[in-house]
Amino acid sequence: MTKGYLVLETGETFEGDWIGAEREISGEVVFNTSMTGYQEMLTDPSYTGQLLTFCYPIVGNYGMNKDDVESKHIAVSAVITSDICEEPSHYQSTSSFSEELKQANIPGLQNVDTRSLVNAIRKHQTVKGKLVKEASQSTHRWEYKNSLDLVKHAAVTSIESYGDGTFHVVLVDFGFKKSILDALLQENCKVTIVPYHTSFEDIQAMDPDGVLISNGPGDPMELLAFLPTVKAITKTYPTLGICLGHQLIALAYGGKTKKMPFGHRGSNHPVKDVSTGKVHMTSQNHGYVVLEESIDPQQFQITFRNVNDRTLEGIRHWMLPVQSVQFHPEAHPGPSDTEFIFNHFIQQVILSRGGTYVEA
Repeated sequence: MTKGYLVLETGETFEGDWIGAEREISGEVVFNTSMTGYQEMLTDPSYTGQLLTFCYPIVGNYGMNKDDVESKHIAVSAVITSDICEEPSHYQSTSSFSEELKQANIPGLQNVDTRSLVNAIRKHQTVKGKLVKEASQSTHRWEYKNSLDLVKHAAVTSIESYGDGTFHVVLVDFGFKKSILDALLQENCKVTIVPYHTSFEDIQAMDPDGVLISNGPGDPMELLAFLPTVKAITKTYPTLGICLGHQLIALAYGGKTKKMPFGHRGSNHPVKDVSTGKVHMTSQNHGYVVLEESIDPQQFQITFRNVNDRTLEGIRHWMLPVQSVQFHPEAHPGPSDTEFIFNHFIQQVILSRGGTYVEA
């Protein structure tokens, strides 16, 4: 094996062995605490531009398949792991973890002390890093990646249509996960996916029953140019925002966001429903959060809060059929506790068409 190194901007260096493509690359170093779902994580567009560390000590044991993907290609810039299984055992497996990385030209390191790495990230909070071939290099360039460029890389470039259900939903794509599309199709929807820069007039011409604003990578404050379209959508159609979509809806109505110390990335984040007190386990992947004190209580009610750090996890407009959540109700990987969010969205669509609300 060829030795490689992860050098952090804070000075720490972590040794490992190269996997995938042996090429140097830099980016924000983040970690995910999930025990399973490494394939879904690799292909989650919200990881675009990031170096993903797996906390679980072994990945690759059930291989890679053609079904458990969240986009058409691997989204992460690089991966950092402890142990990798090169001989996976699963009837659906078509290739190994490292083979898939090499085929996609994605670099990574294995045999890294990931526990120490995660401790360093938690200590220093937001950390940039670079995979290098020589640890003795004295200078490293810490590249800044504009959020719009990340979204351009993650989102579709042309309109795509799926399904032939009763309800027509336009999915505004900032880097959507395939499981969101699957959830809408299961709710009897026809889904039209449009690029993030699609104008409100073009969306109107599609005559949707509702609109979903997707997740995606980057800092929502660098996407302010799209807020007028987001606000026009919410004032016209039943709207659901997920993750980045949640943040954009909040910003469109005067809210504010901030960078989190090291984000929420995992499949076991407890979220409390404010109205019922019930706690749901959720899948999350975000590095920014909406500040609750910035939400106008005359316009929005708070629907969910994170149990661990009490950060804002969901809002609903008092008058308009608009709701958004910071977590991922479609999960994958993770629990399906909050999949009812999609049903609530469709019920709002039904009400807007003059139908009757039916509690799921």
